[in-house]
Amino acid sequence: MTLQEDRRSMFYERFADQFDAKMNMYDLERRIEVIYDEFLTDDLHGKKLLDAGSGTGWFSKRACDRGARVTSLDVGENLLAQVAKKCDSTRVVGSVLELPFPDAHFDYVVCSEVIEHTTDPKRAVAELGRVLRPGGVAAITVPNQTWHWAIDLANLLKLRPYEGYENWVSWWKLRRHVEAAGLRVDSIKGFHLIPFVLPITYPLLRRIDKLGARIGPLMVNLGVRATKPTR
Repeated sequence: MTLQEDRRSMFYERFADQFDAKMNMYDLERRIEVIYDEFLTDDLHGKKLLDAGSGTGWFSKRACDRGARVTSLDVGENLLAQVAKKCDSTRVVGSVLELPFPDAHFDYVVCSEVIEHTTDPKRAVAELGRVLRPGGVAAITVPNQTWHWAIDLANLLKLRPYEGYENWVSWWKLRRHVEAAGLRVDSIKGFHLIPFVLPITYPLLRRIDKLGARIGPLMVNLGVRATKPTR
């Protein structure tokens, strides 16, 4: 890996102290809802859950609040220090491309807007599947490749402060990656019909999200719930 590539992969570690202040909170809260209120409605109490690419810890916090035994993984100590401010999870430095856990270790794996920030999203999904126990559930969200032009435009206009990888995947590629990892797709949906640029659009976006299973390939974000077969 070149120095430039390494800097891109570690961007969010350097950005950790600013991350919460810069993120779009509507987007964050909507992704938490999709993961925990739509995909993971199970009783998480006492279950081993990996927050793969935990960022500053919002998804770890929700899982801890629901009684899960949470492991928060991200690329550096600065990010994990932010996690520690929000919840009492086990914190591990590592990459989703090479998870430092044995096979079939977790009951649940959560990974929201992470795989696109790696050099190889397919490998990242394969790793998520590897550490999931048979019968376990993975919940993944990722930006839709169809909308990548919007990010290119935003970056050109210097409207976004982010400099990491942006390897977005399409609806069909996400399904293929999940199935290639040996997981069964339980449900796949889209959310956010348009980029969430103004608060006035949020109620409309939420209503249209109800159509996410039908028009998902057209939407800005994609989410999938998948189960690892028991045999």
